[in-house]
Amino acid sequence: MANTSDLRESNPSLQNYAITASAVKLASLGLIICSSLAGNILLSLLVLKDSSLHKTPYYFLLDLCFADIIRSAVCFPFVMISIVNGSVWSYSVISCKIVAFMAVLFCFHIAFLLFCVSVTRYMAIAHHRFYSKRMTLWTCVAVICMVWTLSVAMAFPPVFDVGTYKFISEEEQCIFEHRYVKANDTLGFMLMLAVIVGTTHVVYIKMLCFVYDHRKMKPAQLIPAISQNWTFHGPGATGQAAANWIAGFGRGPTPPTLVGIRQASHNANRRLLVLDEFKMEKRIGKMYYMITLAFLLFWAPYIVSCYVRVFVKESAIPQVYLTAAVWLTFAQAAANPVVCFIFNKELRMRFRACFPCCLTTQTPMEPYCVI
Repeated sequence: MANTSDLRESNPSLQNYAITASAVKLASLGLIICSSLAGNILLSLLVLKDSSLHKTPYYFLLDLCFADIIRSAVCFPFVMISIVNGSVWSYSVISCKIVAFMAVLFCFHIAFLLFCVSVTRYMAIAHHRFYSKRMTLWTCVAVICMVWTLSVAMAFPPVFDVGTYKFISEEEQCIFEHRYVKANDTLGFMLMLAVIVGTTHVVYIKMLCFVYDHRKMKPAQLIPAISQNWTFHGPGATGQAAANWIAGFGRGPTPPTLVGIRQASHNANRRLLVLDEFKMEKRIGKMYYMITLAFLLFWAPYIVSCYVRVFVKESAIPQVYLTAAVWLTFAQAAANPVVCFIFNKELRMRFRACFPCCLTTQTPMEPYCVI
């Protein structure tokens, strides 16, 4: 460090470059922090405020926003402090391990959560009856608790020097020390992250194949049983026809065995509602897949640099590439709200309804009726 400082003092152009680079880093990271906090807090408030968004996929989205808020508010400021101090960690070794633990914790949390969400999205499309019956609020809480437990299990061992956490001056942060594979234990953690992300994409591909295979299926049409004096004939018969009567298809007087049972009014648009639900599940699945794809794109350059340092002995990664890769991982925390609002029509509609003050005034449309 002393030789580097002397070199900067003896070379004014190098010193000016270092000052400019530090200013760019601080400005970009400050913008990322502000965007992440504003976007994730706004999205969280929207989900909490609007009761129509109190559904399974948005519970997971709320947890994702919570993790990004904590990461932006706790981990990123330490990176800014290290930049101001000249790429030096000014605190204790224990505090560095705590910050590194939190950074790795949130990384694995996003990966595990997106994998669990991909499984629930597949269930919502391929096994919707089971999904709607089993995926309750408490099921979501159990899944979220499991995700946090797995994330802690992955991030905690390096605290005890199994794949040491330390401050990496080239990255301006406390993180894994990625050394050659024979002198480091971080390979297992990197492979686990790659396997989780890859498996998540496999689940989405399977869901896409399911939708493609069933794209030409005609919606089921409900044909009620026909009755004259309760002698049933047609597609339904006897007991099934009685069930049809309860569902709202019964004709004629109430059968003696069903006296006292209220007949439900049949909704003629039920098939359209099911189709709308299917389209909504597809839109939510598309939103989460884009979040997963954004996670892969933002983290891929940094993961590549980690593998290079692990497998290539005495590898020299360009500092510009490494800095850009690290900053892309930071930007991922701010990208999720943008992706959600772009690819989810329901969120945009609910945002207009819940926060009309944030929108420009529009000319009200005159009411009309369909004849």
